[in-house]
Amino acid sequence: MVLPCCVCIKTQEVGVVEDLGSFKRLLDPGFHFIPFPLSQVAGKLSLRIQQIDVVCETKTKDNVFVRVEVAVQYRVITESAYDAYYRLSDPRGQIQSYVFDVVRSTVPRMELDEAFASKRDIASATMEQLESVMREYGYEILNTLVTDLSPDARVKASMNEINASKRLKEAASHKAEADKVQQVKAAEADAEARYLSGLGVARQRKAIVEGLQASISDFSKTVEGVSSKDVMDILVLTQYFDTLGAVGANNLILEHEPASVAMLQAQVNKSLGRNRARGFLS
Repeated sequence: MVLPCCVCIKTQEVGVVEDLGSFKRLLDPGFHFIPFPLSQVAGKLSLRIQQIDVVCETKTKDNVFVRVEVAVQYRVITESAYDAYYRLSDPRGQIQSYVFDVVRSTVPRMELDEAFASKRDIASATMEQLESVMREYGYEILNTLVTDLSPDARVKASMNEINASKRLKEAASHKAEADKVQQVKAAEADAEARYLSGLGVARQRKAIVEGLQASISDFSKTVEGVSSKDVMDILVLTQYFDTLGAVGANNLILEHEPASVAMLQAQVNKSLGRNRARGFLS
């Protein structure tokens, strides 16, 4: 059984003693003896850091309603415990009122995007207002934090759609640019391939002409009495049979007759003779 005259104050607490209803003194942590019933402990104050979470709804400059959550951390100043106990009956309600006032006077001056980016400014304005007022009543404001700032669910969905559309637009732009580069590179590669193919054909034809010239010259020197025309006829006939062999390898059937070689030769000679007559060939 604890006697009313024996009082024990816990750590991080302060006791308020009244003598016949009048403030007498403050009790520090530990064991104390008071002259009961003339004196009694009217109450105790915690010196621990406390937190109050305030939820405030307001609208931004662009008429979007938002829900702002502010966490305020505070504690009783030991030297001002008298003011904290006697001058303020509801410190949490007082803090909440000031938070409402600051938030509803700060956020409406900002647009929604600016409010998201200025959470620290809102917290600083709240702390500045609270610190100057609550210290007068024996409370120290340690920190204020804007823990959440959330608009209506439909506004959130609209913002997400805007962001998604922006991302899709950027992706489409990058894809179009990639397709453009791919087509340009493909065109450059095709042009380079055609150029190299042309060089190959030109070199092939040059080699064939040089080979024919060497064959005609060697054949004329080896076999006496054979003219260049005779050698040319033999080469044309050889090319004709090579062509037939290539055509046969592809399983194609074409009508032909040996006389076509002579006709082709006659047409070539006729064309060459006409060009000499006109002075194109020497």
